[in-house]
Amino acid sequence: MSMYKYIRQLWKQPSKNLGELWRERLIAWRQEPSTVRIERPTRIDKARSLGYKAKQGYLIVRQRIMRSKRQRPKIRSGRRSKHFGRRKDISMSHQTIAERRVARKYVNLEVLNSYFVAKDGKFKWYEVILVDKAHPAILADHRINWIADSQHRRRVFRGLTSSAKHSRGLHQKGLGVIKARPSLRAHNRTLR
Repeated sequence: MSMYKYIRQLWKQPSKNLGELWRERLIAWRQEPSTVRIERPTRIDKARSLGYKAKQGYLIVRQRIMRSKRQRPKIRSGRRSKHFGRRKDISMSHQTIAERRVARKYVNLEVLNSYFVAKDGKFKWYEVILVDKAHPAILADHRINWIADSQHRRRVFRGLTSSAKHSRGLHQKGLGVIKARPSLRAHNRTLR
């Protein structure tokens, strides 16, 4: 059995398996800024399965997101019925929002993928894998140099990362998800 399988088992119940280390880590992360570049991935097994390599041109950024039901603030003035709808229906997951925030901060890098790291009562943390598409080591590697092509530019904002595809229903195929391809909007456009 490989080392990564044991690491994966530890991460199934981190608060139970990692104990005191886990609590100390969360306390430290709460005091950090919301976007932090880190030296190496916290979950090496997950990062490797999503395309991370320990070489030049790859970066890992930890992003903190507020856990909330995404309500608008309470309406203080105005008594019309349209003023009382407070719930926001957002089609994006917290993970996709985290990826977009990182992409806006690191403009010259491209988001490859991301994965969940931790949560507490107030926050969620995700680690985002970034690729420097102009780096010579990336351009020389035939497994990742596709990201330097022009059609993959700003892919996180076009819903092309794994978490965004999951939100759009593109991780299933066949009966039941026929309307999801190429996208829900494109499918509705053909019906007009």
